[in-house]
Amino acid sequence: MNAIGYIRISTKDQSKYSLDVQADSIREYCRRNGLELLNIFRDNGECSDTFDRADFLALEDFIKKHKGSVRYLIIMDHDRFSRDLAEALLKIKQFEKKFHIKVLSIDEPLDLDINDPDVFLQRAFKYLMANQELLKIRKRTKGGIYNAMAAGRFVQKAPLGYKNARGESGKGIIIVDETKAHLIQKIFELYMAGIPYYLINDEVKKLGYQLKANGAIQAVLSNCVYAGLIKVPAFEKNPERYVKGLHQALISEEDFWKVQEMMGKMKAVKRKQPAEDVPLRGILKCWCGNNLTSGWSKGKLKYYLYYLCPKHRNVSLSGQKLHEQFKEVLRNLSLNEKQISYIREAAKEKMKDNLEKRKIGLDAKNKELLEVERQIDQLEQKLLEDKIEPSTYKKWYPKYTQKKAEILAELSRIKKNTKDIWDRLADKLDLLLNLEGLYEQLPVIGKHQLINAVFNQGLTYLDGSYRTPNLTPALLHNELIMKEKGLLLIEQPSMVWRQIPLSSPYRTDIELFFRRFGTFGEAGGLD
Repeated sequence: MNAIGYIRISTKDQSKYSLDVQADSIREYCRRNGLELLNIFRDNGECSDTFDRADFLALEDFIKKHKGSVRYLIIMDHDRFSRDLAEALLKIKQFEKKFHIKVLSIDEPLDLDINDPDVFLQRAFKYLMANQELLKIRKRTKGGIYNAMAAGRFVQKAPLGYKNARGESGKGIIIVDETKAHLIQKIFELYMAGIPYYLINDEVKKLGYQLKANGAIQAVLSNCVYAGLIKVPAFEKNPERYVKGLHQALISEEDFWKVQEMMGKMKAVKRKQPAEDVPLRGILKCWCGNNLTSGWSKGKLKYYLYYLCPKHRNVSLSGQKLHEQFKEVLRNLSLNEKQISYIREAAKEKMKDNLEKRKIGLDAKNKELLEVERQIDQLEQKLLEDKIEPSTYKKWYPKYTQKKAEILAELSRIKKNTKDIWDRLADKLDLLLNLEGLYEQLPVIGKHQLINAVFNQGLTYLDGSYRTPNLTPALLHNELIMKEKGLLLIEQPSMVWRQIPLSSPYRTDIELFFRRFGTFGEAGGLD
């Protein structure tokens, strides 16, 4: 009589018997009982609660091809067959009824009556115990994952911007992928500048990253891992919570939570027309708070662009009129030579103050750098003098060099943070003499960034005028003229005036101006 064997071991559900031990036991059983063993099918690392396993499926194919020639399926123990009570009993019944194959473990005789009530009860009890053990394994695994996450470890495949690695203890960690981390930082930077999802998508594609799903940008922005956090799910009586991760953050927590707040208020802007034709779509709002969308109406000779609110569709606004009026607003907001000169001088003084404040931080980091360099020198010297083993050197050298790299990166950040902002602003200041011309030469993503820098609290249109709750103080010089012409109304001027130092002759708060314009241009397409 012919028989086949089946052996299995799982990475999560480890048997005390190896695959080789199981195979030897099955061969011995067949020899003892005079069975000819045609084949042994083995699944290594497959789970026990499903029969959708590579070699088990091959076993079923073998049975179908050799129907009638196989009489027994031999297993070492029933928990190697399955740990799911219902699935196991159903599969055994199927083999018996459809293929006349008896499933036996090596501790069961060939003439076992599987229809005997006592045999059924014994088998059911074995599978019940195996099922209970599976549930225990799952609970232990879930508890282990929970504990790892609660300790700050990321336990899944590394997201974009990180790579999976092994820590000193051999446990899985994630480390920064220097080739892709800048993409994540760029996505957050653009979104905080008020750029819609689809334009962010276009921009990062230019940098070489192909997003595979429509919601990829939102998924990145929603991922707390980039802020150095781990979201620990609820488990047993413990509620869901966030903990500090062991990995390096790519953005600050402050920026992450700011983005979450923005995402809660802002809906995705869908692209319906060529973006360059409708620069105000997705950024100009109706008085009700909804972003204006756009469309085209057919005239006698050509098509005409118009903007409309998705809620108040009975009101449409001429695209040509809005565009021309907005350009006139920008002409009135442009600075003059005297204001530019004042900003340059005031900014230099501000930079001096900031550099003095940063000097303390630089001194502390330089001391740290000297100390870690001393440790590296000592380590190398001890290796040369045979005072330490090569294995000790290999263990500590990467740690010290990594620490040195972190300190150098921090020094670079501290040094360039103020200087780079000033350099970029100084290079771009003359552009503010002609905001209309600047707006015209920018791509739509730059137009949006410029509008958000100027009208940081939003821009609406009502009764023939643009309106904003507040305006960057540096650009308030023609406020009354724009109001008289009905071009732009500042609805909360008193709030603006309170922000402006009395000592500022051109109503320019330099610090606020730097925050708005200091980084403008990089994403806007000016570089």
